[in-house]
Amino acid sequence: MAQPPNIDGVLITWGDRLFYPGNRVVKVKPQPRLRGEAARQRAAAIRRRIEATVVRRAPQVMVKVTGGGRGMRAIAAHFRYISKSGRLEIEDQRGETMRGKDALYDLAEEWRFGGSLIPDKAEPGHRRAAFNIMLSMPRGTDPLAVQRAAREFAQAELADHKYVMVLHDHQANPHVHISVRAESRHGKRLIPRKADLHRWRETFAEKLRGHGIEAEATRQATRGKSRNYDPLWRVKAREDGRLRTSKVGTKSGVRAIATRAEAVDAWNRLGQALAMSGSRADRELARSIARFVREMPKTEVSIRRDHEPTRSASGQPVPRIPER
Repeated sequence: MAQPPNIDGVLITWGDRLFYPGNRVVKVKPQPRLRGEAARQRAAAIRRRIEATVVRRAPQVMVKVTGGGRGMRAIAAHFRYISKSGRLEIEDQRGETMRGKDALYDLAEEWRFGGSLIPDKAEPGHRRAAFNIMLSMPRGTDPLAVQRAAREFAQAELADHKYVMVLHDHQANPHVHISVRAESRHGKRLIPRKADLHRWRETFAEKLRGHGIEAEATRQATRGKSRNYDPLWRVKAREDGRLRTSKVGTKSGVRAIATRAEAVDAWNRLGQALAMSGSRADRELARSIARFVREMPKTEVSIRRDHEPTRSASGQPVPRIPER
């Protein structure tokens, strides 16, 4: 008689692949296996992430690096843009607020000399002296909650750096623009990478939940999405009627297709394990996963896998999630 699966173990193994891919980016010594209460807590966290994604369809946070200035002239121009030439309130890393053109001038001078000198115009190929970050939530989210969460995000992730932030709540979706000086007070440089962006999304979502806003930071592939987001310059050019070319709306490369197929496979593994659980809640969650996977856009790889039985480690076919 076949032994029932270790459901918590399956949740931890495949849930980590779906929700915490950054854990597998850097090759380090194998992590010790979670046991006992630690494993139960980890599995419970995975269950909550699954429920938020496939049952409640929680709103997704957006964190983007939209560019950055190499010279002070470009950085000061961004200050003017995000503050609407000083009409909107700017908040810095000390929590101090400012407004007006004189405040913008003083801010630029503080950044110019507050560390290594930032020249007006950098030489070609010079590294960025500042990065522009945008934190956004869908329409209908409380803008003040977004602002508070963004403030806490910056305090956690951008400590030791000069930064300013401005809330934009006059457009469809509330968002906060952050401009951060690349060089920290200790001379260490900020270099945002893909793993950093994923962690930033997780941090922003956590801060939002702390203010009662339901938010998730699930990867596009995990949600079955593959949208190509336009950079800020294309968005502005489209708004101004200056955009002459269009961009493919979805990612269609081999790697993007393979990543989505891997996500579908992980969802199926989770659903199959939960479907064999003695818990009614787990079995209902498995049915929700099945519905969620059926709604995902199909890829060539996932269509082929739909017609092939998933096999266990021993090579035996694993029954599919029951549909209702």
